[in-house]
Amino acid sequence: PVLDTEDAWVSVEGPVSIVELALEQKRIHYPLVEHQFVLCTVLYAIMRLSLKGVKPLSLFDSKGKNAFFKDLTSIQLLPSGDMDSNVLSIRQQFLLKVVSAAVQTLCSSQKDREVSEEDYFPFEKGKNWPTLAADLAQYLQISEDLVRRHYVCELYSYGMDHLGEE
Repeated sequence: PVLDTEDAWVSVEGPVSIVELALEQKRIHYPLVEHQFVLCTVLYAIMRLSLKGVKPLSLFDSKGKNAFFKDLTSIQLLPSGDMDSNVLSIRQQFLLKVVSAAVQTLCSSQKDREVSEEDYFPFEKGKNWPTLAADLAQYLQISEDLVRRHYVCELYSYGMDHLGEE
């Protein structure tokens, strides 16, 4: 980009401006940032929903694991469209656990009428974990419909038929 400056600023001496520093930075590799975002979302879901027995790195193949420890400006080999069926199975189980835990938390808060959902998740007003799991399914190459069907089945099994119908 072209940065026009006034003549008075050209003769000024001192540290480099923040704009010039920003322009000198290397560009990041966006798919690698997206890959890191998926890991952060997985870790947050595990922590927030208290999921036991989930190994976050098992959700990624060897290329995916290696990409986590590289500089964000480097071009890395990321997982391709062909995934190992074992990894896909682990991913599917994880997403279904997220949905089940979210519905269980929602139902337990509904039973305790005094406690609202915001009290359980105070910093996540409006956070819909099943929708987040369905969005995450796109990144993890799992069918969104499978996650949504599991969500509906969980709602019905906890007696929340009115939400399941929606």
